[in-house]
Amino acid sequence: MSTMQAWRVEQITDPATLLRREIERPEPAPDQYLVKVEAAGVAFGDTLIVRGQYQVKPPLPFTPGSDVVGRIVGGELDGQRDGQRVASSTARQGGFAQYVLVPRHEVEAIGDDTPAGAALALRSNFPTSLYALRHAAKLQLGETLLVHAAAGGVGSAALLLGKRIGARVIATAGGPEKARLCRELGADEVVDYLNGDWVSAVRALAPQGVDVVYDPVGGETGAQSLRVLAFGARYLVIGFAGGALTQLPANRLLLHNASAVGVLWGELRKRDPALSAALTAEIYAAFRDGSLRPPPGRGYAFDELPQALAALQTRHTVGKVWITMPG
Repeated sequence: MSTMQAWRVEQITDPATLLRREIERPEPAPDQYLVKVEAAGVAFGDTLIVRGQYQVKPPLPFTPGSDVVGRIVGGELDGQRDGQRVASSTARQGGFAQYVLVPRHEVEAIGDDTPAGAALALRSNFPTSLYALRHAAKLQLGETLLVHAAAGGVGSAALLLGKRIGARVIATAGGPEKARLCRELGADEVVDYLNGDWVSAVRALAPQGVDVVYDPVGGETGAQSLRVLAFGARYLVIGFAGGALTQLPANRLLLHNASAVGVLWGELRKRDPALSAALTAEIYAAFRDGSLRPPPGRGYAFDELPQALAALQTRHTVGKVWITMPG
């Protein structure tokens, strides 16, 4: 029996308890590849799933991790795929391990010169944001886009893609380092929410309101966002990095003829694989032609997964976060 190292959740606790275990290496089904993992993306959703607070609740015990970079080493290989370096979503979590199963239709071939962190951001954060802005919000040239947590993984992707679409982008971020990154990424205006009343600051920058709000923070930030809406605005529910669900004051949606739209990339991938594949391919094509560059993120060692999750949970990260696997 072949084994591998993996991080496991064996019981739901808060704070989360993750254990490094030696477990059996999985065997691919006909519609799967086995990938030897080089790096695995770490996202805010992982901080929730390990505590049983995410929409998806895998049966115990399980290995978290939903996006990986690595090489195909097993499955019904066609010769061209054997050893191919790929970025992929996983079949059912499992990414925080030396080997993982991935759906055959999810793999995106990447070159050896593509950094792991960039490849992971392009595989998850950027398609999520492209779908959110183009399809869910129908963001138009010249509209005003407010991006919360714009120095984070999905936030920085939304900032860059908003500018690519031709929107005026107002970014919010916490602290001078994150604010500086937002300016470097091309934000038209940056509001440091640690410096006071961000709602008044955004109102001053957009007196007629903002057309689209991209909100991965939730909680009170989400509720207050409805105070800065333009007529016909679209408020995008991306996630809850602030730690609390958003209690939306529906009267403000009513007053502005506005809409609130939920965006869950994993669900879209299941229900419309053709669209998700097309969006992902478009993102990688833009990276290859040099017109799209993810911001620098941070990699952690395999043993540092708990620290990576803690940094995300306390919002002390910039850009994409990932862990690198042992050989």
